[in-house]
Amino acid sequence: MSTSCNAAAVPSADAATATEVRPQGISTPLTLLFAASVGVIIINLSAAQPLVGPIAASIGLEPAAGGLVAMAPLLGYAAGLFLLIPLADLLENRALAVRMLACAAVASAAAVVATGMWALMAALFVLGAASSVIQVLVPIAAAMAPPEHRGRTIGNVMSGLMVGILLSRPSAGLIADSFGWQAFYVANAVLLGALALVLPLWLPRRRPSTGSRYPALIASMWWLLCNEPVLRLRSLTAALMMAAFSLFWTAVAFRLSQAPFGLDQGGIAVFALVGAGGALATPLAGRLGDRGWARSTTIASHVLVVLSFMLAAFADVVGGMPALALCLLALAAIGLDVGAVGDQTLGRRAINLLDPAARGRLNGLFVGLFFLGGSLGSAVAGAAWAHGGWPAICLTGAGFALIALVVHIRATAGSAGRAG
Repeated sequence: MSTSCNAAAVPSADAATATEVRPQGISTPLTLLFAASVGVIIINLSAAQPLVGPIAASIGLEPAAGGLVAMAPLLGYAAGLFLLIPLADLLENRALAVRMLACAAVASAAAVVATGMWALMAALFVLGAASSVIQVLVPIAAAMAPPEHRGRTIGNVMSGLMVGILLSRPSAGLIADSFGWQAFYVANAVLLGALALVLPLWLPRRRPSTGSRYPALIASMWWLLCNEPVLRLRSLTAALMMAAFSLFWTAVAFRLSQAPFGLDQGGIAVFALVGAGGALATPLAGRLGDRGWARSTTIASHVLVVLSFMLAAFADVVGGMPALALCLLALAAIGLDVGAVGDQTLGRRAINLLDPAARGRLNGLFVGLFFLGGSLGSAVAGAAWAHGGWPAICLTGAGFALIALVVHIRATAGSAGRAG
């Protein structure tokens, strides 16, 4: 290991074991509350994308500036992952989560009354940053579950998150079409405020005692990345799978609007609802990981995504039969979601079995890195579509998943695969 990696110190796990949440089990209603909470919060990240047109018309923005508005919550979320989530290893977690939710509610309300681009961008940036509270809630849920059930719990909670991701665009678009774009942020502020009031009644207290200050925690993130091979492996494969996921969902709207489908925004929203069904398989991936099949299930997830892109490409070939082509494309979307969510769920399970004292930073790094993969997929989608249309999209997406498959097989060869 390089000297630069060893230069920073990371707090010992022994310092925090006394303050960890005791894994006494988590009830089904509480698991559902966690899932619903992260599902509501994650909508903030991509909801601005279908609202760019109405927002631009409302406050007089040029199209290019509208793109900046859509980017603001994503930049805020990335900043929150690397700058706010490490606080989970320093501050009492329940209070931290409530404060972040309250901040998100205020930021959403501020977006409603913003009268200019910069004020709106600032509100959406803060909203995105505060939405990183997801990475405080998921580790709390994981810590409440016994290690042998941790994968199942994470899978159940992640199903809510993935449904939120898939429903964010159609829900925001439908609300905006009916009541205006401000109505979405009003409803969002109300939901976030309600979560800030309800969650403290159910969340356990977790007061970490790392013995370090905030600057040292931030510096230790590089040390963790260098010295945790499971973190590096899982972050890389999750980033590649998220790139494939984002690539598909960025480009599929273009394809569905063309012949032979010719779907309008309502039809595309219904298609997204069908694709959201893939998130229901998330708990299964967690259970398989708990049973010691993490490696084989991860490999199966990668293979499933490759096959899904092949099926999506075949749907283009049978375009002369629109109903069949649409059914094949829907099956491909479901398969893609199952595979991407399966890899991510098992990755989260592996990360949350590492050093408890660094759980906040580990989750922040993991999500931040695979989030970069998702951004890469969205960026590549435009270029692939422009140069080769739907076949290029399918080839590129299958390539991302194939690289993830090869990387994981090589890194875990000869191991039981329980952690990796």
